[in-house]
Amino acid sequence: MLIIPAVDIMDRRVVQLVGGVPGTEKITMPDPVKAAGVWVSKGAKALHIIDLDSAFGKENNIPVIKEIIRTYDVPVEVGGGIRNEETIRELLDAGADKVIVGTKAITERGWLSEMAAKFPGRLLLAMDTKKGRIAVKGWQEDSLMSVDEMFSIIADMPLAGILNTNVDVEGQGKGIDEAQARDFISKCPHPVIASGGVTDEGDARKLAAAGAAAAVVGVAIYTGTMEPWNWDSPWISNI
Repeated sequence: MLIIPAVDIMDRRVVQLVGGVPGTEKITMPDPVKAAGVWVSKGAKALHIIDLDSAFGKENNIPVIKEIIRTYDVPVEVGGGIRNEETIRELLDAGADKVIVGTKAITERGWLSEMAAKFPGRLLLAMDTKKGRIAVKGWQEDSLMSVDEMFSIIADMPLAGILNTNVDVEGQGKGIDEAQARDFISKCPHPVIASGGVTDEGDARKLAAAGAAAAVVGVAIYTGTMEPWNWDSPWISNI
């Protein structure tokens, strides 16, 4: 299982929010490019970049995201407010390894199907869960779509995988919801990148045992409660 550090960008800074709520920043760093470089220098094999401004309907951070991609020779997955083909193509052309689509993909399944066909194996679908339902619009709204319904819809789409952030435990430093993770991963028809609540190596081991392809880690690595750079550990293997 691959450990991927999160670089969440808001107001041109790197932040780590609790449950995706603006104003709850636990971590603030002034330079996203340098912040990304910290994790690469420590041995990170990939980066997870989320444009929170775009997700919240504000001006996007694509220029700085492109700079990160140009600067560091590791795969980068990018998400946050991506709602059209032009942006997907722009990010892939800039060198992004995967593009994460969420709100529009959940609410307009025809668009998701079309984009998956145009960019096979390059899209990650964000199925972020909050109180057992899929959350959209920066985790601020319930999509009314159940997880099982969405699994049925996407089963045959050529997606790269599913990003599942458990908003209920995101950024709280209290650990993962192991039962939720196991249930989601066991039912999902695509590889799962798990996010939300990964606080220490024990949480990462639980996700690996549950079958997660990768885990996104934020607050835990920024605060130093987790140092996930021992790539020779038997529970870590690159995807």
